[in-house]
Parts: sequence; structure tokens; C-alpha cells
Amino acid sequence: MKVAVLGGGPAGLYFAISMKLRDAAHDITVFERNRPDDTFGWGVVLSDETLDNLAENDPVSAERIREHFAYWDDIAVVHKGVRTLSTGHGFCGIGRMRLLILLQERARELGIRLEFETEIDDPRPFMAEYDMVLASDGLNSRTRTTFADVFKPDIDVRKCKFVWLGTHQKFDDAFTFIFEKTEHGWVWAHAYQFDDDTATFIVECGPETWEKFGFGEMSQQESIAVCERIFKDHLGGHSLMTNANHIRGSAWINFPRVLCERWSHENIALMGDAAASAHFSIGSGTKLALESAIALAEYLHTEPTLKEAFDKYEDARRLEVLRLQSAARNSLEWFEEVERYLDLDPVQFNYSLLTRSQRISHENLRLRDPEWLADAESWFQQQAGAEDNAPRPPMFAPYKLRGLTLKNRVVVSPMAQYKAVDGSPTDWHMVHYCERAKGGAGLVYIEMTCVSPEGRITPGCPGFYKPEHEAAWTRIVDFVHRETDAKICAQIGHSGPKGSTQLGWEEMDAPLKDGNWPVLAASEVSWSEQNQTPKAMDRNDMDMVRDQFVAAAQMAERCGFDMLELHCAHGYLLSSFISPLTNRREDDYGGSLENRMRYPLEIFHAVRAVWPDDKPISVRISANDWVGDEGVTPEEAVEIARMLQEAGVDICDVSAGQTSKRARPVYGRMFQTPFSDRIRNETGMATMAVGNIYEPDHVNSILMAGRADLVCLARPHLADPYWTLHAAATLGDKGVTWPDPYLPGRDQLYRLAERAEQMTGKV
Repeated sequence: MKVAVLGGGPAGLYFAISMKLRDAAHDITVFERNRPDDTFGWGVVLSDETLDNLAENDPVSAERIREHFAYWDDIAVVHKGVRTLSTGHGFCGIGRMRLLILLQERARELGIRLEFETEIDDPRPFMAEYDMVLASDGLNSRTRTTFADVFKPDIDVRKCKFVWLGTHQKFDDAFTFIFEKTEHGWVWAHAYQFDDDTATFIVECGPETWEKFGFGEMSQQESIAVCERIFKDHLGGHSLMTNANHIRGSAWINFPRVLCERWSHENIALMGDAAASAHFSIGSGTKLALESAIALAEYLHTEPTLKEAFDKYEDARRLEVLRLQSAARNSLEWFEEVERYLDLDPVQFNYSLLTRSQRISHENLRLRDPEWLADAESWFQQQAGAEDNAPRPPMFAPYKLRGLTLKNRVVVSPMAQYKAVDGSPTDWHMVHYCERAKGGAGLVYIEMTCVSPEGRITPGCPGFYKPEHEAAWTRIVDFVHRETDAKICAQIGHSGPKGSTQLGWEEMDAPLKDGNWPVLAASEVSWSEQNQTPKAMDRNDMDMVRDQFVAAAQMAERCGFDMLELHCAHGYLLSSFISPLTNRREDDYGGSLENRMRYPLEIFHAVRAVWPDDKPISVRISANDWVGDEGVTPEEAVEIARMLQEAGVDICDVSAGQTSKRARPVYGRMFQTPFSDRIRNETGMATMAVGNIYEPDHVNSILMAGRADLVCLARPHLADPYWTLHAAATLGDKGVTWPDPYLPGRDQLYRLAERAEQMTGKV
């Protein structure tokens, strides 16, 4: 096969090597626009796993690369003058120039032609002359541009500015992150050693800080001088260096996240940054390129046709690329919003940085550096006001709101049961809620309980409006208080435009087949075309519903509930006022966010006036309508939370979506937690995180990183009422309280867990 490789970076060179190793008869030429010893980065980072893959593919080049690696196991974070060190991370670095020279030498040994200083503006002549063409021509790929209508690139230029520098200062003991507060804002550096004498030193900052410094108007040397001043305490008298003298100006750039819909066309395929880029903060761009090179070379020798090889290459590598890009997105977004976290204690800030990509979890950190994590857990318990500061997972730290103290941070999220009769909870509810109160969670929510018959979502939804409701709820609350140390919260709400619908296991949110009742909303906006159009509330309606909320809160207090939550999310009545998708009013309750929040805040103030001062009130919001700027955005959710905080709301229960049929949510593990994170760390308001949280690791990571104060789990508690107690056994934590009759089961569970650890070699 006659092969042309456009671009002589690591991806192109290693693909050419991998092809020759599989068939020495291939005629391969690598074309590179730069000179052999030109390179405009400094060091690259690889993992042990990647090294093993390289060794299996080509032991010769792998051994040569390994000889030049700088290894480190630690990560150091310098923040507020405190240097925090954690270990067990396992990185290795090599100079980019050294890597290229080693790969060039190996390519020549195998008979691959290398043509340098060759500018390629159009790949089509190569496609005509060669059997196969690999385009590894970088972030600014001309091949990708030429066939943009085929490859359909999605290029997202991120907001932070960075400049890639080097230094002879030693950072050979740890991969080091340095955060410095300057007169113009925060500036930070990513520093790591890649040979005996030189370290990479990437300087990064937000666009506002960059503009205030005037970096855009500086020469490279002027820019470097400013960076040397900022980081003088960390450079030991050494200077910073650039190898991008060919670039005019200061050489600061924005990172472009690249992802192409397709990676091949006719006889040409994209690879490396031309196809997909990964942010430097997780150091995996070269890893992706080298492993993709191995994969494509292999498929070109195992598949019967070029097209089938390309198809398999795309299918196999796309998933890995998407996984890495997801982690890279989390990481780069953390750095983009890092000023949100810089007021955290150095312990929590360090933890937040280490777990920013969500690839490293709480228990993974325990494997890497158990001593550091134990100290961090002790710090968390101390901050929480625990009786002793012995290390325990954060989920088992107490939490206090007004006069309410929770034994731990785990919350049984409200989940509709659709089993009420005429608004009255039944024995089903008695068993359901009491089982979960026995299961170890600190706080148990009841489902949204409606303030009127017309405010029910379905005929199976419970209420707080009849004497028999009060008696039934009191029976449940009394059991929880008498037999468990859990606390119980009443969530009250009004269904609004989503009312008068079928039970959850029938047709969700669809009107009843018969017996529908009229519904209310902020405006005459129906949930869907098949749902009835609600009446836009007038002042009389608003007064009536306000009084119903007050009466419901008073009943909840008489029942003995420990906490109250107003449901202002998910498209129900109060949510219909907040979201511009459903609020079309032209009076004082529509238009601006201040106006849209007016009625929900009226409800809150009226309820707060009758709810005991020592008992907290939460508000659940939808922090993202998932329709872009037409609805509530995460930015606007921060302002909603500020208004709630100023009104006296104790904690924000941060959910998202379910406000419109047009919503297009982006699902994933802990997918709504970033909204809680943002609200908590931009406003200082306490938050609860919800949404696809299902493992103890998720809970502990969220809490320890300061992304929420409480963590709500719904479906895991449907599957396992004793989720918290079982999590404690899995983690080896024996500080939880089991019901006395269940102690023999507890003891067996811990014995089995300890035996399993011994068999797997964990102890």
C-alpha cells in the first residue's frame, strides 16, 4: 500500500511506524511543514497504561522513549501559600522534541521517507496519488477544513487564555499546580518536569484578567517578564522560556475543543487533534493520538476493505475519545471557573482539583494516598462539628440547619408513589417511608404533597388539606421519630399545568381519561398539545393558593415534620411562574426574573411566617430548562438562588428540567451536580445535589469537593431502602446506627464485607 501521512507529529509518525511493522512492503511518506527539530510545545505526559500499549506494539521505540522519561508520583497544589502534596498518581513525561526525534529515528530505520518543510494546502492531490492518506495535521487541520462539509467539525473555542512556556527550575518531585492572586485577578500555572534540565510551565488565566494585564498587546518577551514576576516565588531565580518565536505577539491562545462527526472520507482519515482534541489539563492528547495510530494500523491489516477499516477505526476509537473528552471538558470547565473555588480551604480546594475530571473518585484517592485522604476526611468531620475528628467518609458527617441536626449527609429524595386515596396517605406510605427512615439516611423526604385537591398531580397524590390527611401523616412521622434517628421533611406543592394527569405507571403527564379537574398556571400555556390549557391565575387565584400553602404548612407542623420544602421546580405551579417558557404574563409577575420570582417569594414569605423559626425551609428549583437562552439557564439559576437566599431560604434543592417538552437534557453520572456546585460556590448558599447519583463514591466526592452540602438519592432508595447502611458496610464504617432488631444482620454484613476484602487482597 502506498501511504501518505500529512503531519509529522506523534500521531503521524507513530501511525507510519505501526503500518511498517505490520507490513514492511508498505511505501510510506510522512510530509511535515516544519523542520525536523521544530516543536512548539515543551513536554508531553503519558500513563503507564499507554507505555504498555506502546511496548506491545513496538518494543524498540517504547524502550527508547522509556529511557528518556521523567517519572513522578505526586501532585502538589500551591494555594493561599499552602503547598498540599498527595501521592500515588503515577505520571511520566518526555520532551515533545525528544519524542519526535526518537520517532523520526525509528521511522527512518523502518524505511519510511520523511519530507520536512513541505507545505500542504490541499490534500486532494495526495488522495489521487496514494492508496491511503492519513491527515494528522493538527488543531488547525487544513484537511479538516477542505472537507468540512464531510467531517462536520464542531469546534468550541474555550474562554481561558494560556501560554506554553518552559523553565530550568526543577519540578521533578511533583506535577505542580500554582495559583497566584495578582492585582488583576488570579493566574495559575501547570508545571511538570520532562527531562533532567527542563520543565513545562503553562500559564493560564481568565479572559478578564488577561485583558487587564494587556497581554494581547505585549511581545512574547514582555509577556514572559510579567509571568516571571507573578511566579517569582516559585521559579527559584530561573527564567521562563518560549519556543514559539515564530509566532507574532505574546503567543497566548485559547484552547479549541475539536470533535468531528466523521473521521474519514474516501481514502483519507483524520487522526490526533485534527479529529478530536483533549484539553492539556488532563494531559492525554498524545495518548489518544498514539493509541489511535495503533488501532487504525491494525484495522487496515485485519479488515478486507479500506472503508471497513475506517469504519471500525471510528467506531472503536470514538467511544474512547468521547470518554476522554468528557473528562477533559469537566477538567477545563473547572479551570475556567476556578475563581469560584479559590476561597475554599486548601484541603477542600486540593480535593476539588484532584477530582475535577470525575475520573478520580473518593475511594480511588484512598488507594492512591490513604494517609492524605484520611487527613482530609478528618478535616471534613471537624468542619462539620462532629463529636470527634476521626476520619470517616464525608457522607457520615453531621449537618446542621437552624435547629435541625442531621446525623449524616444522605437524603432520601422525594419520589411520587401515586398510592394515596382521596389525598390521604395509606399503609403503603407508612411502610415505604418508615422503611427508608430505618435504612440509615439522615433525612427522608415525603413526595410532593399537594395543598388542595385541584393542586394534585394525579388522583393518587397525597395532600395536606383534610383532617384525615393530618392523622395519617402524623402516624408516619411519629413512627420515624420514635423508632429511628432520621429526620423527615414535608415537600409541599401545587401541580399547576401538569395537574389532573394519569398515574406514573400509566401515561406519564397525560390527562385523565375521564374526571379531569381544571388547572391553574402563571399563563395559559399547556404542558403539551394533549393537556388542557390552564387558567392564567388572577389575583384572587393567587391569594387562594397562597392561603392553601400556608394551611398546608401549618398542617405539616402539627404533624411534627422536621423540615419543609417548597416545590418550585419541574413545571409545577410555582415553577410555571419562574420559567420564561411558561410565564407569558405582562403584569408585575411576568417579564424580568425579579417579576417572575415575585409570586414564589410571596408564597415563601407567607409560609415562613407560620413555620417555626427553629425549623428550616428548603426550595427546590429547576436550575436549567435545557432549552438554551429561551429558558432558565444555569447562570440565571444562580440569581434565583441569590433571591431565595436573601429571602431567608435555608438551603436550595438544586434539580433541573421537566419544565418543558422541548427540553434536551444532557444525561450522565451526577449530571445535575454542576448546577448545585455553581450555586453553592458562587452564592455561598447551602445546596442539595440530585440527579443520577447512585454510588457512595459519588456522594463522598460531591461533599468532599464542596459541590453540595447534602446529597439526594432517589432511585437507589427505591431499589434498596437500606442503601445508607449497606454503603457503610461496604466502606467499613461502623459508626452508623442500625435498628436493634436488625443487629445480627448488621454483624453478618460486616463479616461478609471484611471477608470479601481479605479475599481480594485489600487488607
